[in-house]
Amino acid sequence: MNGLVSIITPTYNSAKYIAETYESVREQTHENWEWIIIDDGSTDETETIVSTFIEKDKRIQFYKLAQNSGPAIARNTGIEKAKGSFMTFLDADDIWFPTFIENSIATIKETAIPFVFSSYKRSNENLEFVYSDFIVPQKVSYTDILKSNSISCLTAFLDIKTLGKKFMPIIRKRQDMGLWLQYLKEIPYAYGIQEPQAIYRIRENSLSRKKSDLIKYQWQFYREVEKLNIFQSIYYMLHWMYRGFMKYRN
Repeated sequence: MNGLVSIITPTYNSAKYIAETYESVREQTHENWEWIIIDDGSTDETETIVSTFIEKDKRIQFYKLAQNSGPAIARNTGIEKAKGSFMTFLDADDIWFPTFIENSIATIKETAIPFVFSSYKRSNENLEFVYSDFIVPQKVSYTDILKSNSISCLTAFLDIKTLGKKFMPIIRKRQDMGLWLQYLKEIPYAYGIQEPQAIYRIRENSLSRKKSDLIKYQWQFYREVEKLNIFQSIYYMLHWMYRGFMKYRN
């Protein structure tokens, strides 16, 4: 369907935040979208809350996995079901600005680059901007992403009609990075929109904030997913550690 945007959201016990995420989707100036929500075995009121959205808006689809399977399988389920010409991802506690979709499509058309992503504001759990904005590079290549994954799931936007569907590797962490790299093996670079287009909510108990725990997963990613040799892995790991420190220094 021309112009249809498939939005993929994995959920797991997201009752506290998903209504705010829904409002940010509902308020998009580009209205031709489908929101595919994949519930990964929530035990809270997530399903009940989402059902109230569906009553008001038939563009929303809800699927529940039989058991908790992790974000890679949840997102891949959404990718399988996506029917749009464009595909994007939004976690159940993050927020888009109203022109996010419109600006992403416009940038793809203006640049003829089928993979774009955006800068974003960073808040605490209460949407207070206690962190500096994360401003993305204007262009990133395959090797750039190996050094530092500056493409966040909440702003990655793909022209699937041009690029085709690919799926995230089934790993505990870094699934999104694995997907971006698959595309960047085929195109020279992804294009970064400098103006913030979204809000990334940083939660103290989130997986992405446990940096010491991530080191071993990053190493495994280089060696087992990307099949880099030990010298390449050390080179990219040093870059990743330094840039990760700089990213969260304030």
